[in-house]
Amino acid sequence: MTFWSRAVDFFWGTESLSLLLMVLVIFVLLHFFLCEDRQSLFNTIGFYLVCLFGQFMAGVLHASELLRAAEITREVFVIGAGIAVIRLWGLLIFRKVLPAVKLTLPRITEDIFVIIAYIAWFMVRLRYAGLDLSSILATSAVITAVIAFAMQDTLGNILGGLALQLDNSIEVGDWIKVDDVAGKVVDIRWRSTLVETRNWETVVFPNSQLMKNKFVVLGRRTDQPVQWRRWVWFNVGLDTPPPKVISVVEAALQQTNILNVAKSPLPNCVLMDINDKGYGRYALRYWLTDLMPDDPTDSAIRWHIMAALQRAGLKLALEEHSIHLTKENEKYEEAQHQRKIRLRLKTLRRVELFSSMTEDELEALAERLHFTPFARGNPITRQGDLQSHGLYILIRGEAEVFLTSSSGEQRTVNVLHKGDFFGEMALLTGAPRRASVIARTDVECYRLDKEAFEEVLQARPAIAEELSHILAVRTAQLDSAMQDIDASANRRDIAKSRSEILETIRRFFSLK
Repeated sequence: MTFWSRAVDFFWGTESLSLLLMVLVIFVLLHFFLCEDRQSLFNTIGFYLVCLFGQFMAGVLHASELLRAAEITREVFVIGAGIAVIRLWGLLIFRKVLPAVKLTLPRITEDIFVIIAYIAWFMVRLRYAGLDLSSILATSAVITAVIAFAMQDTLGNILGGLALQLDNSIEVGDWIKVDDVAGKVVDIRWRSTLVETRNWETVVFPNSQLMKNKFVVLGRRTDQPVQWRRWVWFNVGLDTPPPKVISVVEAALQQTNILNVAKSPLPNCVLMDINDKGYGRYALRYWLTDLMPDDPTDSAIRWHIMAALQRAGLKLALEEHSIHLTKENEKYEEAQHQRKIRLRLKTLRRVELFSSMTEDELEALAERLHFTPFARGNPITRQGDLQSHGLYILIRGEAEVFLTSSSGEQRTVNVLHKGDFFGEMALLTGAPRRASVIARTDVECYRLDKEAFEEVLQARPAIAEELSHILAVRTAQLDSAMQDIDASANRRDIAKSRSEILETIRRFFSLK
């Protein structure tokens, strides 16, 4: 037998080919599916190839009659090759297989299992080499005790990390608060836990610190979805009854779909304090479903509260410490008032419904308009509502008009923009709302109530006849839109509809 034949026989066993094929298959799979860990993969496969070459060199030593050196060299590189194979299997199982079945474990768990496999493989190979494991264990126990004493802080962190994993105190993905630092747990390592804050900071907490001190896991409750209660504070003067403030704010928030705000439990408003400066301290409490955008969601909630209070004619109570140098005399106030009326008159002149009215009549309406803001997503009117009789004129933003069939199907029939108006049937006839309107963006409106319009109509009843034709046309258009949703709706004759609407207006406003 030649020199190289003896070397190959010593190096290449019956299981070598199947083992090499297995390693290559795992490498190809991981290279294709595990893009983020390719550097670790290349390091592992490189180490395996080095070990294969070392085993070949052991064969060369054996062929050169250096038998003892050949045995030791082969055993060292066999152990190394086994470590590489274990590492590849660890990457495959913990980085690909388990995540594929929705089971993502922290990196420390992977390290523990892989290290245990390393130790087991090392002990098996030592046993095959004929070494006495009992003497090795006794010696290693003394060495371990010395190392443990010298590295007690490091070991405390390592044991702390193991304890955090075993009792599930925190998991990757949890939001925690330690002292003044709040963030999301992104990794639990041997020595430390990594927490990413909302400020794009990564805070490293030693595991022993988390074990010795208290920390708060945000948004976690047994058998409940992840959501965190937030408090938004505001003040309203004591001249407004608290039940009215609470009902106005809760109605606005509970009926609006706001991004990242839970529907269960519903947002609620409570009076938290009565201040000696003449205002009540209120809190709107809601549950945040995504813990990252906390401040933006608080901001949206504040805007909804502010808009709801303004619609109800309520004012926020603010502490003022500035000195106003402008003299608010009657002449200045009158100029401001006239400017506001001119803007309202300009808006009213663009409304088709009021095209036949005189300047005096329009000015009377302008005096009685109410500024009414709505935050994005706020319902402005609801289909079938019998309580509201106001007409709305958009002065900023967009609103969506939609119909709901008896089966619950919703269909958008129109999008309103600046200058559009809606609610004329409710204002003039007292009819229930025929469609729902929701704020598509932040919206500002003027609202005209029945009481304000009644004064103008009583002064000149002939306006009713002029309005009835406009209402008949708009009603026919809405009926046409409803035709596709509700089969029971029929087209109405405009002339007949005009007569019916005119009679309804006279009856609603008690006109002669």
